[in-house]
Amino acid sequence: MMKIEKWNNDPALQKRLLARAKISQDQTISEKVAGALAQIKARGDEAVSEFTALFDRVDLQSFRVSETEMKAAAEALDDDLRAALLQASANITSFHAAQQPQPVRLETMAGVSCELQWRGIETVGLYVPGGTAPLFSTVLMLAIPAMLAGCRRIVLCAPPQKDGKVNAATLAAAWLCGVREVYSIGGAQAIGAMAYGTTQVPKVDKIFGPGNAYVTMAKQQVSQDSDGAAIDMPAGPSEVMVIADAMSNPAWVAADLLAQAEHDVLAQAILVTQDEAFAVRVRDEVQAQLASLPRRTIIESSLTNSRIILVKDKEEAIKVANAYAPEHLILHSEDAETLVPKIQNAGSVFIGSWTPETAGDYASGTNHVLPTYGAARAYSGLSLLSFMRSMTVQSLSRTGLEALAPTLICMAQTEGLAAHAAAVSIRLGKGA
Repeated sequence: MMKIEKWNNDPALQKRLLARAKISQDQTISEKVAGALAQIKARGDEAVSEFTALFDRVDLQSFRVSETEMKAAAEALDDDLRAALLQASANITSFHAAQQPQPVRLETMAGVSCELQWRGIETVGLYVPGGTAPLFSTVLMLAIPAMLAGCRRIVLCAPPQKDGKVNAATLAAAWLCGVREVYSIGGAQAIGAMAYGTTQVPKVDKIFGPGNAYVTMAKQQVSQDSDGAAIDMPAGPSEVMVIADAMSNPAWVAADLLAQAEHDVLAQAILVTQDEAFAVRVRDEVQAQLASLPRRTIIESSLTNSRIILVKDKEEAIKVANAYAPEHLILHSEDAETLVPKIQNAGSVFIGSWTPETAGDYASGTNHVLPTYGAARAYSGLSLLSFMRSMTVQSLSRTGLEALAPTLICMAQTEGLAAHAAAVSIRLGKGA
C-alpha cells in the first residue's frame, strides 16, 4: 500500500521522500558487463553467440533477421494493431517532422560569413527491449526520427524469444517504419556488437533506446570508450509524478499511478496533492484496481518505491516536482495549463485529466524515450535533433580577413600562439 507522508522544510525528509528506488550498485554488474564487452571487442560474433546462449538460452550463429521474415510479420498483423501502428506512426511522424532545424547563415562583419548546418548521424543503433513486455512501440519512437533525420544506416537490435526469433510485433513495426536491418541480439551483447562492430553487425556512431541494468551499464561503458559509440542519455527505472487536487477523479489518478508501476519492479509512481482526504481515496483506488491487473506482482514491488506526498498548496507542489525532475509529469488539476510555465524540470508533461501518460507512451506524437532518475534536470527526451549533429562553416574574403586581422593577431599573440598569428599575417603579406 502506498504511504501518505507530509512534505516540510526538513532537507533530510525531502531527500527521503524524493529518493528513487536504488539501482543495483552490485559491482558484479559493472564487472560482468565490462568482461562481456571486452570479449565482444576481441572475438566479435563468437562472443555474441556465447552470451546469447548464456543469457537468452538460444543458440544462434546468424543474427540478421531476413526481410522476408519482417515482411511476413507485417502482413500477419491483425487489422486493429495495424491501424493502431499506422495511426501512431502518422502522429509521431508529424510531430518529429515539424522539428526540422533551419540552417543559419550570418555575416558577422563585412566579408566574414558564418553558417550552422545540420546533418543526420550517419549510422545509428536502435535497441528495443524484450524482457517482461516486448516494447514494439519503442521501434516507432526510435526509427521514425532516425528516418526523418536522414541517418544513412539504421541498425536495430532486439532480444530473441525462446524460439530464437524477434517478437513479431517488433519486426512488423520495424518493417512499417522502413527499417530493414534487424538483428536478433539482446542485452549488453547487443550494445557491444553495435558499439564495436562484428563481422555480422556493423559498428554504429550512436546508440539509442532503453533497457535493463545490464543494457544501461553497457551503454555507459561503451560511451566512455574511444573505440565505442555515443549514447542518447543516462537511463534508469521509469517514473511518473502526478499533481492532483480534490477536484480530480481519484480513480483516474490511481489508474495513472498503476500504469507506471506496471513497467518494472523498480518503477516509481508519486502523487503530490494538498488534500489528505483525496490522498486516502486515491490510495484505496490503487488497491482496488490492483486486484484485477495481470502484472500485479510487478506492481506490488514497484509500489514499495512509490508514495503520496501531502503539500500545503500548488506552489509547493511545483517545487516538489522541480526538485524531483520526473520522467513523466501529469497535471490533473483544473488549472493545469497555468502550472506549465512554472515547470522547470520534467521529461514530458501531460496536461489535464484527459491526458493519460499512455498517450505519450504510444501515439500522441511525442517521444517516449525520456530522461529518468533526475536526469531531466540536464537532459531532454529524444527528438529529431537527437539523431542529428550540427557543424559550423565560415568563409572570409580578403577584405574580411584584413578587417579581422588585428583582433586575431592580438588574441593569438596574447595566448602565446605565434603560429596562429602567422597564419593570418602571412596571408596579408606581412610575413610570419
